[in-house]
Amino acid sequence: MRGGQGARRALKREKKQAAALHRAVAAGGTPSTPAADAPLQKVVREKKRQMAPYDGVLFDLFSALLDSQPAYDEVAGSAPLGSRWRSEHSRLSYSVGNYRPHDDLVSEAAERVGLSPDRAPALVVRLSELRPWPEAPAVLTQLRTGVKIGVVTNCSDEVGRRAAAQVGVPFDVVATAETAGAYKPRPEPYRLALEALDLDAARTLFVAGSPDDIGGADRVGMPVYWHNRRGLDLGDRARPLVEHDSLTPLLALAAVRSTV
Repeated sequence: MRGGQGARRALKREKKQAAALHRAVAAGGTPSTPAADAPLQKVVREKKRQMAPYDGVLFDLFSALLDSQPAYDEVAGSAPLGSRWRSEHSRLSYSVGNYRPHDDLVSEAAERVGLSPDRAPALVVRLSELRPWPEAPAVLTQLRTGVKIGVVTNCSDEVGRRAAAQVGVPFDVVATAETAGAYKPRPEPYRLALEALDLDAARTLFVAGSPDDIGGADRVGMPVYWHNRRGLDLGDRARPLVEHDSLTPLLALAAVRSTV
């Protein structure tokens, strides 16, 4: 008789735990339980991980997270010259392949658009002082509660570290072209970040700012969210998974509860 009562109590307890697990997973949270129910909390966390579409989100830095155009305009002396300088700098970075000193590319791009290369050091300094897009800090703060986050950027270690710090949210990795030994869209920078965080490419969302980043991330196996803040034309380039002019929709795509 006692054995039957014990079995019924155990069954009742298991049903309560299962119900708590279901509610917690459905709500996106972890139930507050006594220490005796610590295993249940572990199960909930694992279920949430399995249900989440991504384990990590990697970002381009100077377009996806930071507003870099004002720096070019300011140092060039005008918006038209600044736009040309930025476009040429981006073109060189995405076509050079093996790493060359980032400062040299900035200088060469200046010369190619008719600016003195003497302006390059001032731009390098300004690239370390950029402002993030308005919603970026809040979105990344929320993302960090559910996934690993990192940066993959076409610049030197020093500029990458300083610029990433301007976002105001700590990253799990800042992978630069200098450390990778190559510039995007070569696979080395993307893979450097993936390996540093022990992430599978298929379960890692890449947030591109430049349309030239889309193909590089796609070839490594990452789905791509294109943060097309400037309304650029994709042309005949690779297509992203989704395209938005804001970072806020990232939270829904990554299945992270939004408070933004």
